[in-house]
Amino acid sequence: MNSPRAAFIPGLELSRILYEETVRPVLDHAYPGLRYAAARVGSGSEVLGFDTARSADHEWGPRLNLFLTPGEAAEHGADLRRLLAERLPKHIRGWPTHFRHHDPEDPIGQMELTQGAVNHRVSVDDLGDWLGTQLGVAATAVTATAEPSVRDWLAMPQQRLAEVTGGAVFHDGLGSLDAARARLAWYPDQVWRYLLACQWQRISQEEAFVGRCAEAGDALGSAVVAGRLVRDLMRLCLLLERTYAPYGKWLGSAFGRLTVAGELTPSLAGALAATEYPERERHLCDAYEYVAALQNATGLAEPVDPARRPYHDRPFLVLHAERLARAVAATVTDPGLRGLPLTGGVDQWADSTDFLGLSGPRRAAVEAIDAVARTRSRPA
Repeated sequence: MNSPRAAFIPGLELSRILYEETVRPVLDHAYPGLRYAAARVGSGSEVLGFDTARSADHEWGPRLNLFLTPGEAAEHGADLRRLLAERLPKHIRGWPTHFRHHDPEDPIGQMELTQGAVNHRVSVDDLGDWLGTQLGVAATAVTATAEPSVRDWLAMPQQRLAEVTGGAVFHDGLGSLDAARARLAWYPDQVWRYLLACQWQRISQEEAFVGRCAEAGDALGSAVVAGRLVRDLMRLCLLLERTYAPYGKWLGSAFGRLTVAGELTPSLAGALAATEYPERERHLCDAYEYVAALQNATGLAEPVDPARRPYHDRPFLVLHAERLARAVAATVTDPGLRGLPLTGGVDQWADSTDFLGLSGPRRAAVEAIDAVARTRSRPA
């Protein structure tokens, strides 16, 4: 795959070296005056800053995104790819620039030294088309000066938003890549409030099940529900700190970077490690109270008493998180959001990787929820 002397370099740094030392000189010589953007964005652990030496076993290495205007992408894209295949060095800092597919039906590539043309990972795309495909929205929704619509925001998975707004831009001769990333850096205020309310609503729906499962003798079920609640609390904290939640592999790593992680992690880890219900309940309630206090401290909504309390007349202690859901939802004034049920963005109610990768079904589901809400709101 690579020479034995190759030391691990974070992928974003390797991409920068690839651009500055090899790709930029080729472009300057062969296409003087070409307007383009060069970046490392999109899929890949390095884009989120989570890559390690283990990442080098597949689809990691000297990679780069080149973005052109629509006309120049159509005119020069294929030639540029061929030119780079001929001109790129065989390796950068000891890491091969050639990627080999071990299975013709599997697009995953691994680095390998070659004597011939390089099967490189420098993509050449029209920026608008790439953004539209990546996010599953019309290209104009993310490249024009207008904000994406409410439905656009709800249909874009946070992982995809993190991939577009993470990584690094090395050159933006188009002037539009940085602008698009800035526009997508975080949700509009009203969408953010709605998503926060929806995340509290998710917690409210299952917080009593930890005790009910245990009471019924289902220790495993109690632990599983606790794990789901810990995951929802982590995602809630990411929302509160205005950080897009990545998919499962990197959720804990992203949470660990938050300012609240140091104080909150012991409670979350304690809830997961507990083997008896009383201990599990205590750790969860400690976490509920801590995050509810964080919500109150934002000043986004009327403060809610964060103390644990009985679940109606049953002997389970909970937060009754629906109280916070209602408080935050009351601050949502956007007419496009107020009538919606507290279901939230697509990845608040769906976690199938395959589904979240299908932009058409994602958008159709969001539109269906909207249609049902509008039907219910009509006077009889």
